Amino acid sequence: MTLIPAPILVNGATHSAQTFRMFVRDVSLGSEGITQGDDLKVTQMTVPGGGVQVGDGSGIVRGRANAFQGSYSPCNVGAATVTIAPTAGTPRSDLVIIRVEDPEYEGTRNPAVDPIAYFQVISNVSSSATTIPDGRTGIPLARIDIPASTATITDAMVKDVRKIANPRTERRLLTNSPASASTGISGTANTYSYFSTHAGFNIAIPSWASTVRIRYDIGGLRFSSGIVQGDTSATFGASLTMQSVMIDDNQSGIRRVTQLMADTLTIPAGYRGTTQLLRARARVGASNAGVVQVDTSTTLIADVQFEEAPR
Repeated sequence: MTLIPAPILVNGATHSAQTFRMFVRDVSLGSEGITQGDDLKVTQMTVPGGGVQVGDGSGIVRGRANAFQGSYSPCNVGAATVTIAPTAGTPRSDLVIIRVEDPEYEGTRNPAVDPIAYFQVISNVSSSATTIPDGRTGIPLARIDIPASTATITDAMVKDVRKIANPRTERRLLTNSPASASTGISGTANTYSYFSTHAGFNIAIPSWASTVRIRYDIGGLRFSSGIVQGDTSATFGASLTMQSVMIDDNQSGIRRVTQLMADTLTIPAGYRGTTQLLRARARVGASNAGVVQVDTSTTLIADVQFEEAPR
């Protein structure tokens, strides 16, 4: 086949199904998988039994029967039940997939009466399988690891293997320099205190975010008096805490350091679509004789990237 003469959408032209499939492939950047993080999630049935249910959602399935087959965009509306056969005397793993069987390239299905996209179970796959083990056109949704002599499927047996075709990301770069010196953090109590003149950063969390990667730098952190022994960290909202980074300073007098912190945090469901406060803090412990502060010569930098993942 040579160049298709009428790319979509040309008024008055006739467009083949392949032209639209190639369009789907192009706009999805050649990727495949679910569309959003909560699409097509596989769970136990409302009353656990001999199958699973697949939730609402859509995805992109790349055709594998032909190099220029293009991609399909199946969609599930409502919960669909998929039957899982019981096991006998040995455990078994099954893979639940969305299968696309287009008679233009394979099989004998009639699009007028037969489903071209359907849920399919590939039985007896590897207990570590996360991809379709052969060349069929489809995307994997879940692996069901079934114990021996079991007919009822529960969530404990469902391994989520979905991938997002084009996961969303959103990055923020936030900076602040305090207008005045903060209250000194000192003593030996090993208790965290926030920097009093740095109010932190209020950050809107996208409704689709699953994780957040945070790099929080404090440039020009001020130490004074004696040796400083302690650490810094940051909190995000009421429940998320970044990994602490040690301060192990064996000097005296006034000096400045740059403290770097970084962590990857899972976003709780209740945080999505809300605004939460990201704020740095410090503590000093038993061997401390010094004071930790931020002031007008300090710069605080938060590099925050939200990422989407199946959930």
